[in-house]
Formats: sequence, structure tokens, C-alpha cells
Amino acid sequence: MTHGTSTPGIRLLGISGSIRRESHCTAVLRSLQPLLPGTASIELFPLDDVPLYNADLDGASPPAAVARLKAAIAEADGLVLCSPEYNYGMPGVLKNAIDWASRPGFASPLKGKPVLIATASPGTAGGVRAQAQIRDALAATLARPVVRPHVAIANIATRIRDGRLVDETTLDFLRVALADLLQEIALLGGAASRAVDQR
Repeated sequence: MTHGTSTPGIRLLGISGSIRRESHCTAVLRSLQPLLPGTASIELFPLDDVPLYNADLDGASPPAAVARLKAAIAEADGLVLCSPEYNYGMPGVLKNAIDWASRPGFASPLKGKPVLIATASPGTAGGVRAQAQIRDALAATLARPVVRPHVAIANIATRIRDGRLVDETTLDFLRVALADLLQEIALLGGAASRAVDQR
């Protein structure tokens, strides 16, 4: 796991839908920390070790990588998912992670969690067709995908250099998208505080 700083504040968790060593989506996630205010940090969680979902293993003592995934999601204030598009949909590795993290049903660490969805592709559509699948899967977990214009990065290979996103226009767009995620987190925090105050 690649840790962000221990700075107090908003903690984001980045999850890539690709486990390829030179993944463009992972490169996008590695490029987000400089776009965040000093009060926020992002940590990346790799899915390499998460096994295929098996209900026989889905109990009080899940596989270690699954327990780490759930704990990381629970500790985060919000998620950033960046995924490629495979055959008009999300990769199996990302769907598998969502399936594990969605348990127990309707009471999982994903429930109520704000999520910024991004896709990236070498093609001209930016992986946008995968976004509906990702949103549908997250809706089933009661997560809160941020409602905003799609973050779909086309021609991604031309925008990456040395494992980092370098295209300024794309970075500016992502900065705004992250601000939308942070605003959603702040709104939810304010609503939770008001609910406590009214008890």
C-alpha cells in the first residue's frame, strides 16, 4: 500500500481498476496528491492480492487482503476510483473488489461513502461506457457516487510521462472533480453534525 501523509484532515482512498504494472489509471491516481489542498491526502490501495469473491470465505475472518481493503475503505472519508474500460464495461478486478467491500449487505464500509468515479482509455471515448456499470454496482452498495460531469480521460497514453499524468488540461479538470468530492464529504459531515446536535 502506498501511504499518503499522516496529516490530519480529509483522507481519500484511491483504487485503480487495473493491476498492470504500468497502468495508466494507477498513474492518474498517483498524480492526484498535488491537486488536493493541504488539508487532504490520498492513499492508494492495490488490488493485486484480493482473491476472487467466494461466499465461503466471506465471514468474520475474510482473507487478509480483503480485511485490509475493507479497513482502508472504512477509514477513508471518500474514495477515488479510476478504471479502464474492458469490453464496454468495468474490469473484473474492480467489480470483484466492490463485491468484497459490499459485505455485509447494506451495512458495509461502502455504505454512505462518497465516491469520485474516473475512467481512462487509450481510445477516444475515455472509457466512459464503464462508468454506468461502476455507478450501478456502487448504488447497490449504498455508496454515494458524486453527481457531476463524467471524468473520462481519452487518449490517456499521450497524457502520461514517467508514471505521472502531465497534461495540464486534464489535471485542471481533475482538480475541479476532486473539489466536488471534497465538497460532498464536507456536506455529509455537516449533515451528520447537525443530526447529532438535534438529538
